[in-house]
Amino acid sequence: MSLKWTGGVLSPTYNGLNYPVTTVEYLVVAGGGGGNQGSSGGPGAGGGAGGLLTATGYSITVGSSITVTVGAGGAGNAQGSAAAASNGASSAFGVITATGGGGAGATAGQAGGSGGGGNSLGGGAGAGIVGQGNAGGAGGSSAPKYGGGGGGGAGSVGGTGSGSGGGNGGAGLVSSISGSAIQYAGGGGGGYYASGVTQGGLGAAGGGNGSVGDVGTLNAFSALANTGSGGGGVAGAGAGSAGAGGAGGSGIVIIRYPSYLLPAASTTGSPETYIAGQYRVYKFVASGTITF
Repeated sequence: MSLKWTGGVLSPTYNGLNYPVTTVEYLVVAGGGGGNQGSSGGPGAGGGAGGLLTATGYSITVGSSITVTVGAGGAGNAQGSAAAASNGASSAFGVITATGGGGAGATAGQAGGSGGGGNSLGGGAGAGIVGQGNAGGAGGSSAPKYGGGGGGGAGSVGGTGSGSGGGNGGAGLVSSISGSAIQYAGGGGGGYYASGVTQGGLGAAGGGNGSVGDVGTLNAFSALANTGSGGGGVAGAGAGSAGAGGAGGSGIVIIRYPSYLLPAASTTGSPETYIAGQYRVYKFVASGTITF
């Protein structure tokens, strides 16, 4: 081995060429679950965040193509529907797979990377997967005011709905793998029914806020794209004017390794590629492949 001068940084070389990549750091975030309206007039719940997996030292086989899958966010249910919302889709980097977030349930929240919240008529919380996320929050049942549960997040469980409001979404987790500190995989806020209020539970990490009944037809907020966060819930059709549940945010896959190593031989899916500090970064917001 020798050392090659590259304008201020001594870069290790082998036979005059930069070393190939043998290990990388990754962040894999699945799509978040959708939020919904509640059944029997009760406000609906927030969707759970997509599963989040991150680690260093993932081994690379030089010359092999690695499949990258970016999961879509789950749809919120339509205005006038009390059905369960859709789960988010899984994301993957090779064999590393993060499970999509659980959608808000018609009664209990659905299981996923993080679980969806339960509806406001006492619906139970959806379960999360240990190491990927957390459970959603249960729905409250304090007549005449009702709050749906918040979706679970990668950092904490979703808030429980109550007569005081919809549950907040569970917190996400902050990663700096992209070169900036960004919070991913937060839960969506639960819906709420009460006179004179304008907002339900709060979403986290770009997750959707819940909306309320009795103040006009308000749609819940959808989660931001490529955060893997859950969509917000909304008051049910029998509890004031109701809108549509919020959609979950799509996922993301980010890979990085020391910048003195060789760039990838090829990619598909048009990842964003750049140098951030000492690292070469590949950010996938659409499915594709990468070959080192």
